[in-house]
Amino acid sequence: MRQIDITEECLEFIDNQDERVAVKFWQMVEVLSEIKVIHSHFVKKLQSTQFYELRIKSGNEYRLIIFAIDHLNFNQCSKAVCLNGFQKKSTKDYKKAVKTAEKNLKEYLKEK
Repeated sequence: MRQIDITEECLEFIDNQDERVAVKFWQMVEVLSEIKVIHSHFVKKLQSTQFYELRIKSGNEYRLIIFAIDHLNFNQCSKAVCLNGFQKKSTKDYKKAVKTAEKNLKEYLKEK
């Protein structure tokens, strides 16, 4: 139903997590691709940005920054790209993650 692309940076982040966390990420990526409407507990729009976050809880809180390619609303998009991941420790982590996501998005769009 929805095509999900994953950047090299995001794959590297997932691969560097312990197995339990990585399995949860892959399960959620599968859910993103198969289910049209995702509850905001799992995918939430980041305020003042064009990005969404995929939320994973496994002891700590992990996030993947996602960009909906073909629609402003994630639930309406048919293609999205996972740009990068980070472990949420404070709200300050978001600024750095969003800057990285912007850089990764530019690279991704150049390649496509």
